[in-house]
Amino acid sequence: MSRPVPPTGHWHDGTRCVHAGLPAPEPGQPFLPGPVFAAPYHLDPWQGPGATPNGYGRPDNPTRRLLEAAIGELEGGDCRVFASGQAAITGLLLAVLRPGDTVLLPADGYFPVRAFATATLAGIGVKVVFAPTAGPYPSFDGVRLVLLETPANPGLDVVDIAVLADAAHAAGALVAVDNTTATPLGQRPLDLGADLVVASGTKALTGHSDLLLGYVASRSAELLETVTGWRTTTGAVPGAFDAWLAHRSLATLDLRLARQSANAAALAELLAGRAGVTGLRWPGRPEDPAYPVASRQLRRMPGVLSFDLGDADRVARFVAASRLVTAATSFGGLHTSADRRAQWGDDTAPGFVRLSCGVEDSADLVADVAAALDAAGVSDPLS
Repeated sequence: MSRPVPPTGHWHDGTRCVHAGLPAPEPGQPFLPGPVFAAPYHLDPWQGPGATPNGYGRPDNPTRRLLEAAIGELEGGDCRVFASGQAAITGLLLAVLRPGDTVLLPADGYFPVRAFATATLAGIGVKVVFAPTAGPYPSFDGVRLVLLETPANPGLDVVDIAVLADAAHAAGALVAVDNTTATPLGQRPLDLGADLVVASGTKALTGHSDLLLGYVASRSAELLETVTGWRTTTGAVPGAFDAWLAHRSLATLDLRLARQSANAAALAELLAGRAGVTGLRWPGRPEDPAYPVASRQLRRMPGVLSFDLGDADRVARFVAASRLVTAATSFGGLHTSADRRAQWGDDTAPGFVRLSCGVEDSADLVADVAAALDAAGVSDPLS
């Protein structure tokens, strides 16, 4: 049983993160109970699983339920967690869509989701339509589901969720928002009219680069029941220890995001002054095309930015010269990392870099990145 949460706005983000999903205080018990490892549980001989919320580990786990309560409090809806972000988003698509349906996906969104749509969804008779996050969007007539990803990964474009949700709902379509990059502290899509939220908790939400996690959240009992049924049938659940690690990590989310966002702002300023850096994107920059919408919609800016160093060799020299920037995929972790997305098959330029800011001191990170750019031959400051 999780403790009741005060009305939205009563507690600030840091307090909400620290207390989300915790059971009521009980003398002699821990703040966050340890993970429950179990496949079967003892059943009542007469009532069977009807006597307890725990019958079998695939649909039932108390550690997982506490995490779902925590994420649900932050997103403002009921939540179901999955074994990974990809499991969550593919599970959502397969649970909601049927042959003959039409789904609208972001053309600049997460590449594996687009690949899944063209290979699997189209293969079972779902019509797949793509539109760029920043628009223009086609008519929503006849569309069953509109999936938005904002800020988009990896290009970081932003779309006005409320405006798109109104238009989609007027045409009878459902709206889901991938909230991975923003996190529920950056925006709450359900408050903006979305029917569903889906996200990878592997990234900034848990932020320690030590687990895989995904989730779907909604205020619709019917939609959540559909998603829950799919998860139970397919077994795409996280283990108890991963769920416990994720819940533990949520307590520092506010602190981590604050430093990551500050670091992104500092690096954006540095990178904007380098003529050898092109295509710089960070929605927190007033010069960024996404800024007008992002400044209204996002409660805080993400710690992720993107830019182009021209070619793969220059990216490699930049990362090799840095002492603080690690070559790694994923984003939102404690350590600053750079990912050349083309090496994973993304349709990005060879020199395109998605840089995820960690929680290092801003002055150290800026100095290190500046020196690494110099060493990589990107030492051409704008006059």
